[in-house]
Amino acid sequence: MNGSIEKAQVLIEALPYIRTFFGRTFVIKYGGNAMTDPELKKAVMLDVILLKYVGINPVIVHGGGPDISRTMERLGKKPVFVAGHRVTDAETMEIVQMVLVGKINQEIVSLINKYGGKSIGLSGKDGNLIVARRRTGGHATVDGPGEVDLGYVGDVESINPEPIHLLSEKGYIPVVAPVGVGLDGESYNINADAVAGHLAAALKADKLIMLTDVEGIFGDPNDTSTLISALGTEQAMRMIQNGEISGGMIPKVEACIRALDAGVARTHIIDGRKMHSLLLEIFTDQGIGTMVVP
Repeated sequence: MNGSIEKAQVLIEALPYIRTFFGRTFVIKYGGNAMTDPELKKAVMLDVILLKYVGINPVIVHGGGPDISRTMERLGKKPVFVAGHRVTDAETMEIVQMVLVGKINQEIVSLINKYGGKSIGLSGKDGNLIVARRRTGGHATVDGPGEVDLGYVGDVESINPEPIHLLSEKGYIPVVAPVGVGLDGESYNINADAVAGHLAAALKADKLIMLTDVEGIFGDPNDTSTLISALGTEQAMRMIQNGEISGGMIPKVEACIRALDAGVARTHIIDGRKMHSLLLEIFTDQGIGTMVVP
């Protein structure tokens, strides 16, 4: 009996949030360990399906860098990175599309459908969803002399939100692979965090949620007791400039800032390694992770 009462109390705690977020759009960047651990993967899919059934419109943007690298190595091609960006020649771009669009995207869609949701997968090429341009300059300095052409690495030029709106209105959960299309029809490999930020802005989403492999942003990266629960954009920029936010966390924070500047109400960086972390962040009073705010 006590267990049943506790379940009822959980639902009552969630009620104000369900009422507040009904009809709103959440963009969820799905990556890290939550994409590889089978139990975590199932938990994320169930969380997203629940969001849809309580009246929220979730949109998933996924990454897949490790899978791309493994596939390249199996095909005898060595992955090369410069300043965190994958050097993407024409052959690598074919592999990127094969893995992101043909494999990972379809796996996520299949899981959502399997567990009782309705999902359709998209890439940036569908309906010109993500129009991209070649990364400015196309080059990055490497250690030692010379420069390296990054190839088909792109930045988001524009987002067409209409395909997402149409799918959401019809009850589907859109799943977006971060492959963009250029003005001449060429394909571009785009950072998934950046795509999520631009997409949240274009959709006028209520939330942008980044699932990561860390608990959030720390004042001292070596001290887990310094987790920052709410971080303003000005402080976030200072932490990036000072090197307190570094590596793969930089594009996530930059995507949050971009979304906030465009009018997205709240952005969150949460630990995707925790079971049902999405529900804990959205529907409980305490929440988890770091909320980046204007």
